[in-house]
Amino acid sequence: MPPRPRVFPQRFSRSETARAETFSDGVFAIAVTILVLGITTPPHRFGGLGHALARQWPAYVGYAASFSYIATIWLNHHQAFRRIRLMDRGLHATNLFMLFLAGALAFPTSVLADALQADVSSSDARVAVGLYAVVAAAMCLSWLLLYFRLHLHPELLEPGVEPTYVRQGMLFSGIGIVVYAAFGALGVLVTPLISLAAFALVPAFYVLTSEGMTVARATAD
Repeated sequence: MPPRPRVFPQRFSRSETARAETFSDGVFAIAVTILVLGITTPPHRFGGLGHALARQWPAYVGYAASFSYIATIWLNHHQAFRRIRLMDRGLHATNLFMLFLAGALAFPTSVLADALQADVSSSDARVAVGLYAVVAAAMCLSWLLLYFRLHLHPELLEPGVEPTYVRQGMLFSGIGIVVYAAFGALGVLVTPLISLAAFALVPAFYVLTSEGMTVARATAD
């Protein structure tokens, strides 16, 4: 009887990026949808709708800040995956960590809006800005991990990717961690309004300077 052929386990460590991109786009869409669900018609007496709507201004600011943050993530995610050729387990893990945080962003946004509507200077408001800063900084950390994975494994990238792309991505991600942590600390120790202004302005800055917006402008020109 001839010997049975040896069967070697296959290693499914790498795959193309299409499934990761499709899944990621779905998570981003759900995350944005959950954000807008946090804005509801406020309870009010007859004739007091205008005042009640104006009073929940933190919900509008929180929605604008978080939406622009997710928009920046989506733009840069799209541009990153134009450069990524293959996925391995480490890259899948960092991408899933990023999506986990994107889906969770609605929670600190809602907590922050509720706390600020109750009392802008309360201890609850300080805790809320600290929570939001932690999640936002963790999102930047997820990007840092993704770029670091690409730095360690450049073979996952398409040939001809700009030599500075990964390095600049790591730099901007690190800056984001520092900025959110610093303004979160200021909001906790000084006044939550400082953090609120930063949470609204920092994503707007990243939207205007993101890789996705830059490429779009270059294409239009």
